Amino acid sequence: MEWLFGKKLTPEELLRKNQRALNKAVRDLDREKQKMEQQEKKIINDIKKLAKEGQMDAVKIMARDLVRTRRYCKKFMLMKANIQAVSLKIQTLRSQNAMAQAMKGVTRAMASMNRQLNLPQIQRILQEFEKQSEIMDMKEEVMNDAIDDAMEGDDDEEESDAIVNQVLDELGLQLNDTLSGLPQTAGVLPAAGSKQPAAAAAVAVVVVVQLLEMVDCLMRMPIFKPDLTTYEESDIYLINVTTSNSSVHM
Repeated sequence: MEWLFGKKLTPEELLRKNQRALNKAVRDLDREKQKMEQQEKKIINDIKKLAKEGQMDAVKIMARDLVRTRRYCKKFMLMKANIQAVSLKIQTLRSQNAMAQAMKGVTRAMASMNRQLNLPQIQRILQEFEKQSEIMDMKEEVMNDAIDDAMEGDDDEEESDAIVNQVLDELGLQLNDTLSGLPQTAGVLPAAGSKQPAAAAAVAVVVVVQLLEMVDCLMRMPIFKPDLTTYEESDIYLINVTTSNSSVHM
């Protein structure tokens, strides 16, 4: 009666309404089927009771009633299956309708985007983007060159510091070699044409002088003074002469 009041249902509303009606019919059939099953159990019990009592005519009548009841139960099951099949078709139609509506909306959106999409304008935008990217790369390269030129002095200083550290490390190794060979080469200075650096020679001289001073101090300590009472007069003279000569050489 909706058309009397000027109201028209949409396809979605019609499908939903019919779906509710089918679900209601399925529930009604289930209730009727349950009643028939209960009646079937009652008839079976009555048949058993009448058979025990020997009333065979009544048993035959109840048997025919049992057959009709079971036949109706099968019909209810068949009707329920048919209604469920129709319900599935309605559900399929609803899904297809929803998909159609979605596709319709997507199509409208795509058409709107295509109308707004201006290929020449996009090409100009991409060309401008490429141009600006190249300009930015050029500016960045110029700035990097300027920074490298400005920081060149610092790089030279760092490089010179690295060279100095390397030379000092080499001098440390040469000094260790010199100290290990002091007993054989004490008092011998590097030749003028030697390949050792002048700094290494100066360090070696300073170390040798310090070692000689330490030896002099040790010789002056009491533990190095001989006991003159145990020597003859000539031996004492030789010891004094040797000690004085050593002091003169140091």
